[in-house]
Amino acid sequence: MSLTRRELIKATAAALAAGSAPAAALAASPGAANSAAPAAPAAAGGASPPPPLKLWYPRPATQWVEALPLGNGRLGAMVWGGGRTERLQLNEDTLYAGQPYDPTPPGALAALPEVRRLLFAGRYADAEALADATMMGQPRKQMPYQPLGELRLDFLEISGLDGYRRELDLDRALATTRFESGWKLQHVREAFVSAADQCLVVRLATSQPGRVRVRIGLDSDHAEASVVHDDDGLLLRGRNGDAFGIEGGLRFAARLKVLATGGTLQRRGGRIEVEGADEVLLLLAAGTSFRRYDDIGGDPEAATRTQLDAAARKPWEQLLAAHEAEHQHLFRRIAIDLGRSAPEVAALPTDERVARFTEGNDPELAALYHQFGRYLLIGCSRPGTQPANLQGIWNDLLAPPWESKYTININTEMNYWPAEANALAECVEPLERMVAELAEAGADTARRMYGAPGWLVHHNTDLWRRTAPIDGAQWGLWPTGGAWLLQHLWDRWDYGREPGYLEKVWPLFKGAAEFFAATLVEDPATGAMVTAPSLSPENRHPHGAALCAGPSMDAQLLRDLFGQCIAIAGLLGVDQELAERLATLRERLPPHRIGRAGQLQEWQQDWDMDAPEMDHRHVSHLYALHPSSQVNVRDTPGLAAAARRSLEIRGDEATGWGIGWRLNLWARLWDGEHAYKVLRMLLSPARTYPNLFDAHPPFQIDGNFGGTAGITEMLLQSWGGSVFLLPALPRAWADGSVRGLRVRGAAGVDLEWAGGQLRQARVASERGGRYRIEYRGQAVDLELAAGQAATLAWQGGALVRA
Repeated sequence: MSLTRRELIKATAAALAAGSAPAAALAASPGAANSAAPAAPAAAGGASPPPPLKLWYPRPATQWVEALPLGNGRLGAMVWGGGRTERLQLNEDTLYAGQPYDPTPPGALAALPEVRRLLFAGRYADAEALADATMMGQPRKQMPYQPLGELRLDFLEISGLDGYRRELDLDRALATTRFESGWKLQHVREAFVSAADQCLVVRLATSQPGRVRVRIGLDSDHAEASVVHDDDGLLLRGRNGDAFGIEGGLRFAARLKVLATGGTLQRRGGRIEVEGADEVLLLLAAGTSFRRYDDIGGDPEAATRTQLDAAARKPWEQLLAAHEAEHQHLFRRIAIDLGRSAPEVAALPTDERVARFTEGNDPELAALYHQFGRYLLIGCSRPGTQPANLQGIWNDLLAPPWESKYTININTEMNYWPAEANALAECVEPLERMVAELAEAGADTARRMYGAPGWLVHHNTDLWRRTAPIDGAQWGLWPTGGAWLLQHLWDRWDYGREPGYLEKVWPLFKGAAEFFAATLVEDPATGAMVTAPSLSPENRHPHGAALCAGPSMDAQLLRDLFGQCIAIAGLLGVDQELAERLATLRERLPPHRIGRAGQLQEWQQDWDMDAPEMDHRHVSHLYALHPSSQVNVRDTPGLAAAARRSLEIRGDEATGWGIGWRLNLWARLWDGEHAYKVLRMLLSPARTYPNLFDAHPPFQIDGNFGGTAGITEMLLQSWGGSVFLLPALPRAWADGSVRGLRVRGAAGVDLEWAGGQLRQARVASERGGRYRIEYRGQAVDLELAAGQAATLAWQGGALVRA
């Protein structure tokens, strides 16, 4: 039952008069009945329901990394939960600095032969210096992602904050702040960003009629921004920033509508004051003039007016219900139970649990962290939006670290590692669309820099889909970024098997393959066909440079790309001549090599043990282990042992995303205890902020997504034609269950285990197919029709079909 606003106020006042606890006084608020997490299969050994999926804190945020994130893929907000002053910091996913620009270096093509000659002559530092002078993009930086502004609420009569609690309900995507101030006057503030209605919605209420008094304003750090009154609200309009010599060309707008029940509304300066209201509803829409990477002719003021006019016709209850339905359609596909934490631990605020995670076992926090990663991906990457950047969509700085753009030598890819297995295929659409746009822009770069057909992108891109190398040759002159991005499109096919999908993406795969077929050169020392110039991302070898020919990661990426192109061409019955050429080239790529320390080599040469940074944050040469499966414990145990040795040499300590990659790698080695050790490093105050954001430091969202993917890999893996059940289950998660995970071949898997071993697994095929299910060295082959399911059990030391 939904209560009207006045009924809600009366019910709250009655509850307070009866002596109800402040935190429970508004339990009857609309939608509260749905606030519990979706039910998972009961964990073995106990029938208690899973805990609510909530982050909560007993005090307001005092810094940005304590605020709580909301997002609908396009519009983001960080809620501070202040008492006297509330702040909601705002982002819009197309608000980058600059405008369409051309950074392609004019002298690159002429310099390319000499750079290659120097590399093959062993003059690596000379080659890097020449490349740095002739082959870098102009400017050397790409455009930064920038904040929109801030919604500020000043409550003029707030003094103390008794019974304070702020929380983020992941299941409802709802941030709530509750406290008492004055004589039994309870305040409740709720906020969400609606994908259904494309706006931020904030509700302000108290337990007594006529007691909401608030001054409302919009602010922005942009130099060219202003606020004007607009009907019953405010309009923030402005222009984006200039950066690195590129003038800003985007117009942006944020339009706020203030809807008060009772009381009065007055304009004071650039603010709106509400006096004596029963309740205030705030609706905010935002946008820019961005249409696509080469078109900025949109009208954000008209678009935001249309959005707000539509939303304003709906009451709070309807807005909330539509928002929850849209969010839960995605979020509730997965339920995870890793066991019960001690009650005294589970009752602690979220930041205190993070602080204590390394001290003991808190499986409920690990499950919450896993679901938080899914929540973030839903919040920052939806069909029609921009892909998740280095900070998703949440950024408060005009000049953020690394420009908060797309770093595609690991970080952008890691953002999408959880998507397929965690039933969020729709969230990959923005990345797929970006790859198509990069193929357009990258064709020009391929022609002008390399004299080649097809397309490429180097190690970074931005809103404007720039594909030239940036930063400097030792970081930027890496040509295989597009090849890595395409792996997500292959996964989209492999997990979904959607009819017509391969026809749609084949031109992207074909174009990338044609570029490398034209630009691979023979290494005179080995006879292998190699990329040159290239590098092993961001790592310097012992010859005074990073630039080299044919680093291991490039060969691994191209082995996957060429193999996938051959497979697609065969399935579609097209481009047989290209497929045959790629098959020949694939055989001539540098092989995996084991070095003198027993390690998987990072370069063709055995340089690893002499490299300047033995503990480098990147583990690029282990791409073959994860996310690829060219190296694995079942089929290539010798190479897997070498990958393990490389991990031991590198060490577990790294940046947040670096630890996230290591977590996945140890899971792929089927070492559950070491994987759990690395997870404890990731989910600690050194690498996780109070609001569960990953601490690179500073904040980068890829660590969150790497953590979610790693937990999934510990429970279920899908590669090499098989599905592996509980391959890296640690002792800490002896009892548990997970529902809704996805595997290759378009199937879903539910798992339940107890005492550290599988009880049962249910495999449900969406489109029909054959599945090889493996557990503890045993395998069962299933052939399922579309819509058919099978249940397996572990009985008497054998995996059997139940």
